[in-house]
Amino acid sequence: MENTNEMTLIFDSRPVNEGLARVAAASFLTQLNPTLEEVADVKTAVSEAVTNCIIHGYEGEVHKIQMDLRLRDNDLFVDISDHGIGIEDVEKAMEPLFTSKPDKERSGMGFTFMEAFMDEITVESVMGKGTTVRMRKTIRR
Repeated sequence: MENTNEMTLIFDSRPVNEGLARVAAASFLTQLNPTLEEVADVKTAVSEAVTNCIIHGYEGEVHKIQMDLRLRDNDLFVDISDHGIGIEDVEKAMEPLFTSKPDKERSGMGFTFMEAFMDEITVESVMGKGTTVRMRKTIRR
């Protein structure tokens, strides 16, 4: 039998729930006995992805965000999805310092941080249907 475990968390796109998502991901990850740095990396990446859903995907409106966590051997897979407005140009959105909301004092570093703290990140988005950020982190044992 493959060494896997998974969970799904669906929550409202309220800023207060960004902390919930961070803690849930960190708690789920503990079964791999990660270092404090690995936990902090995952929490930061989750925070950035959830914040993007709230601010950009739903533009502040309250809808649902889904976080799927899966462990396979030493890998943590995190998928964070919204059913918001979508990203017109994913490649451009992933460029450092690019922001679609400069008036909101956004740094445009969300995807850059996700890429720095996780081992792999892909973004799938359809205009008017939503966005899914898929991330992977290998926990070194």
